[in-house]
Amino acid sequence: MPPKFGTSGLRGLVTELTDALVGAHVAAFIRACDTGAGLYVGRDFRPSSPAITDTVTRAARAMGLRVTDCGAVPTPALALAAMEAGAAAIMVTGSHIPADRNGLKFYTPEGEITKEDEAAILAELSDAPEGEGPEPLAAPGAGRAYLARYTRAYGPAALEGLRIGLYAHSAVGRDLLSSCLTALGAEVTELARAEHFIPVDTEAVPEDIRASLRAWAAEGGFDAIVSTDGDGDRPLVTDAEGRVIPGDVLGQITARALGAEVVVTPVSSNTGAELCGAFGQVIRTRIGSPYVIAGMQGAAAPVGYEANGGLLLGFDATGPAGPLPKLMTRDALLPIIAPLAAAKAAGQSLAARVAAEPARFTATDRLQEMPTDRSQAFLQGLRTDAAARGALLTELQEEESGMDTTDGLRLSLRSGRILHLRPSGNAPEFRVYAEAETAEAARDLMQRAFALLRQRV
Repeated sequence: MPPKFGTSGLRGLVTELTDALVGAHVAAFIRACDTGAGLYVGRDFRPSSPAITDTVTRAARAMGLRVTDCGAVPTPALALAAMEAGAAAIMVTGSHIPADRNGLKFYTPEGEITKEDEAAILAELSDAPEGEGPEPLAAPGAGRAYLARYTRAYGPAALEGLRIGLYAHSAVGRDLLSSCLTALGAEVTELARAEHFIPVDTEAVPEDIRASLRAWAAEGGFDAIVSTDGDGDRPLVTDAEGRVIPGDVLGQITARALGAEVVVTPVSSNTGAELCGAFGQVIRTRIGSPYVIAGMQGAAAPVGYEANGGLLLGFDATGPAGPLPKLMTRDALLPIIAPLAAAKAAGQSLAARVAAEPARFTATDRLQEMPTDRSQAFLQGLRTDAAARGALLTELQEEESGMDTTDGLRLSLRSGRILHLRPSGNAPEFRVYAEAETAEAARDLMQRAFALLRQRV
């Protein structure tokens, strides 16, 4: 599958992310989009990222831009540093996908690029020029402003008394996350730091990691265990029992805590935002942060979030201790801090705070190494053939009550449950989502559907 724009940036196999291809996309971005005061560049910890970063830097310099190298840094920290400098940014990361793949995330001085920007970049693709350009600058402390953003907004007592396990793995922001939680008053214990890259998908946490989280919770007596994906824009949070809290639930709680008036979230998120009655409007979009960003435009006090937990703050909010300016890029730190702080302020456990949300639960998994053309053809057959859909649902002991084709195939069921099938936008994967009245029911529906689809697709 050649490199292409998907739900968040350009991604592809490392072997196909050649110097020529990367350079051409960087040059096209500079031609097509506002780059302001220059270009900030960052990267994650996967083995291929330093070399790709060098290619990005060379291409930008050849286009005449001043490049500021922020080193290994979380994506939202890079975006914040660039926006505060009035500059564009490129993050070299494949996010949560395996290390044999990588990618680029692009930012203008206003924030993450839109789908219109992606189209403009593709229209400008041509050979990148050669040349030296201005000497690059180094800014290894780009994470400091990101850390200060949350310590100012929440204060040193926000998490006081909480014992938090930090699943460090190969997350690029693991040290920054530890520093932030400590500055907010928590006692932090690091768990399972890795020197090799581990692809952690916060939306589809595999059972071996779930088992480790439960074991660490039992052994450590933590109030919560937290982590992020590889580039730090998707959160992973468990309660005191080590149970993973779905990212969309973290989003709901965070949006409510911040006083959001409008929630913008993809069709893959659970329906709790509508059921909780806390928001003036809930806008549903296709999956991917660019679509969420588009939905937030013009909305009053909007918060956007995805089922993976990545959260975009679209207005200047106020935390318990101070201002929290808007940040129009997907962020993992805010939906970690806000639910923990809200539970503590209410004298609740995190599990109790989650239980106060509507009883809607999601589960998801993915068929990997699944060619997109095959999964698209399978879905098209289901879309156009009611009998085929009925046969699939009969095997699952369900009946269809509605169909939504906004992104993939989302089937509402007479039981009140939801089954959503969708090819990934940036990897050869086929996603299976389920929503139900309990976590067990959602996981059971997802697993049964997953087994059927493994046979059929």
